[in-house]
Amino acid sequence: MSHAETDRDAGDPPPAPTPIATTTAPLPRDRKARAERIMQILDHYYPEVEMPLDHGDPFQLLVATILSAQCTDARVNQVTPALFTRAPDARAMARLSASQIMPYIKTCGLAAGKAKALAGMSRILVAEHGAQVPRDIAALEELPGVGHKTASVVMAQAFDEPAFPVDTHIHRLAGRWQLSRARTVEEVERDLKAVFPRERWTTLHLQIIYFGRQYCTARQHDPAACPICSWAMSKARAEAERRQGLSKPVRHGKPRRPRTTAAARPRSRQARIG
Repeated sequence: MSHAETDRDAGDPPPAPTPIATTTAPLPRDRKARAERIMQILDHYYPEVEMPLDHGDPFQLLVATILSAQCTDARVNQVTPALFTRAPDARAMARLSASQIMPYIKTCGLAAGKAKALAGMSRILVAEHGAQVPRDIAALEELPGVGHKTASVVMAQAFDEPAFPVDTHIHRLAGRWQLSRARTVEEVERDLKAVFPRERWTTLHLQIIYFGRQYCTARQHDPAACPICSWAMSKARAEAERRQGLSKPVRHGKPRRPRTTAAARPRSRQARIG
């Protein structure tokens, strides 16, 4: 199953603090120095980040992450309460057929394939893993509907194992910020792991996603107003995106500060499952 995602805006980011000024300071030539500067900015805007998918345990996180492919986090959070009431764990889900799961998730993209994957995945968990989600990325990737990104999300968020899942936002921003020239998510993941400290991978994964949704969108992006692209994005990349209609024309002079949004902060995990 492909884990390529649409450019989605769901999952409210934490409220941004007072914006820091964009800068015209020279781009650090060393990629690790550039990465350090990027981390400082992301920490300013998102000092605390939480998983946007509501869940109560590793199994529910695995289900929600499978459902999130080609679907917004907000939509997933709308459909999972009823699904988890009917099937809160692997044993209960394994007793359902794909056709019985389908009504609960029909508003998610690719629902028919996901229903089949959830039924098959749950039966394998019961038969081979004692109805528990394995704490092993290779074993996770063998489950129906689970690719490398989904497995990495579960390892990071359910088991606190450092991981750097690459979605469409992270892939886009890694290119804009000149941290990776790779075309595949596997190569981008490799490049990002090389420049960011291992202990920061899981947090940075979410910080970059939130930043991409709020300040560094795929379309109608204003590089001069972006707290990071204003200094990290190459002129060639900015011009190429302008020609493609993805970015606004590059302005000369001092960049303006980005507008903040009054987005609601995601509920705490305790509040979500309590």
